[in-house]
Amino acid sequence: MLKLDKNNKTVAYQIPLTTTSGKIRIKEREFPNQYGIPVATRSNPFILKHYVEWQIGYDVVTNEINDKKSTTLTNKQFIGANGKTKSLFELSEIIYYFFDWGIITKQQLKEVSDFIKSTDNNLLVDVNPDFPIKRTDFISKELFGINFQKSDVSYPLLIHKFGRFEVITEIIIKEKQRAIGVQPMLYLCFPVTELKTQTPLLGRVARPKELADFVFNRSNSGILLEILRIFGILSKNHKHDILQILNEILKLK
Repeated sequence: MLKLDKNNKTVAYQIPLTTTSGKIRIKEREFPNQYGIPVATRSNPFILKHYVEWQIGYDVVTNEINDKKSTTLTNKQFIGANGKTKSLFELSEIIYYFFDWGIITKQQLKEVSDFIKSTDNNLLVDVNPDFPIKRTDFISKELFGINFQKSDVSYPLLIHKFGRFEVITEIIIKEKQRAIGVQPMLYLCFPVTELKTQTPLLGRVARPKELADFVFNRSNSGILLEILRIFGILSKNHKHDILQILNEILKLK
């Protein structure tokens, strides 16, 4: 999934353009605070309203690595908050190479680590009282002769913009599907015009199983560190994992 260019010190991540489900999707919306709608790119030409929604990860359980969850750093491991052995992956993988190449410095990583350590566990996103999931009182609603009790549920959505870049993170807080509690989910979003392809995307449909490159380089490397900081404040488990990842990367130098 990663294309490493040590000479030019860039890392390109391959983005699938035709998937409508999964971790990476092409979606459409007018404004960043609107809910995006998935786009069938094989039949709908790319336009300026289209963007990439990437649920970027930072680790992979080592014994679950396969073709769909591959990493170039299998030997860079840590113990996650869930007790499982994990390897660096995606976000942490890219940061590892940028640290190795001197784009990201030891001081920068230590500053991120110190920031995360300083955060109050009682104010992390998943337990912060300012970000509750809200439910209205039930009211009666009849539909086709069937009586229902209706309540509206709203989920907190946090958006962070990265300076001058047309790149944002979205954090949505929802109930855990397989456990008690809530789970903040982070998405990296950016316009399709940020993608590198052999032929321009705008005005054409995607080719079967087409991939495009999203390139990380020196100029946008700060985005990676900021995402790491944000991950570190989502929950106690995220905080633990990010600090372990930073320790593992810092072992390089």
